[in-house]
Amino acid sequence: MTQNASTSQTSAAQAAEEQQVLVPLTTPEEVDAFLKEYPLAAVFKAGTCHKTMQGFGVLETFLQGHELPVGYIRVVDWRPASNHVAETTGIQHHSPQFILFRDGQPQFEVNNWDITPQALAPVFSAQVPQREGQASVAQGDNVEPYRRLMRAYLDGQLSEWAFQDQYVTLFRDDASLRSQREFELLSRLFGDPDAYHGGLHQLGAPQERGDLKARVSELLADLG
Repeated sequence: MTQNASTSQTSAAQAAEEQQVLVPLTTPEEVDAFLKEYPLAAVFKAGTCHKTMQGFGVLETFLQGHELPVGYIRVVDWRPASNHVAETTGIQHHSPQFILFRDGQPQFEVNNWDITPQALAPVFSAQVPQREGQASVAQGDNVEPYRRLMRAYLDGQLSEWAFQDQYVTLFRDDASLRSQREFELLSRLFGDPDAYHGGLHQLGAPQERGDLKARVSELLADLG
């Protein structure tokens, strides 16, 4: 292979996988600077439960193919930044919350469980340019707490009921900025925790969805 051909392939690979702009906004000043730097951008407010994980997972699927810088605010930790967005836009705070901005002015917002492919698709299609390649959306979160819990169960350190209880609690309280793939994998064992806030009796026996150890082993393998 010639040097020119090698260089061309490297450039093509780089174009095929671009890095998503994903910026933590911890203060009001950082919010203003971000929206000034990027005329078309979005702010994503992250809450404290799995709704954030689910909402960002949906957003992540669109970011892979569209050019949209995103600033994220962890509302509990960076409350002044969150309040600043609400005060300057007049948009009532929710978490999770997605707000699209153009030239510093809000164009669209969607909140909580309404952050769906059906809600985002027409907005991205009409207002957000497509990428030439695919973006890598790096969140910096990991699944190791889930791996440790699953290994403890498979090693016999936890009963089925104890594992189910701890896994569902971990998942329910997970506000990580995860990919849609990770969200779908992690939710595969026990489904939506909101369906059984009244107690584990609403969730049912651990084996009701099939052989639990086999499903846990399969999930561990799929997570890598």
